Amino acid sequence: MKIGELAQVAQCTVETVRYYEKAGLLPEPARTQGNFRIYGPEHLERLRFIRNCRALDMSQEEIHTLLDLADQPADGCGAINDVFDQHISHVNERIQELTHLKKQLRELRERCASEQAVDSCGILQGVASMEIEAKIERHTHLG
Repeated sequence: MKIGELAQVAQCTVETVRYYEKAGLLPEPARTQGNFRIYGPEHLERLRFIRNCRALDMSQEEIHTLLDLADQPADGCGAINDVFDQHISHVNERIQELTHLKKQLRELRERCASEQAVDSCGILQGVASMEIEAKIERHTHLG
């Protein structure tokens, strides 16, 4: 199938297919004499795998690792478990960050209990006077 057909069947865009190819996640397809890319079922299967990993919020690095591991079907799956354990840890860190963010937003929202002039808005005053915390050093794929 051509790139447009692959994208349609995989429910993504042509640009997404090209991006994953360029990133080395999707192998380069064969080409016709007219230099059109020709994709097979293995490309569709791999593209769906990549998209499913992205739906799980996995990084390209994690997906590369999983694909490399999947390409060694006789090996044990311990390394796959390690990738998932690490990803779960990343998700837990992100949940903590989002919980903190939600608390900050609620506190700001509570500063404005009734309709008033914008220049008296407690939310805007709160945002303007916030002390920005040092950026959290993430040890996750989110950076």
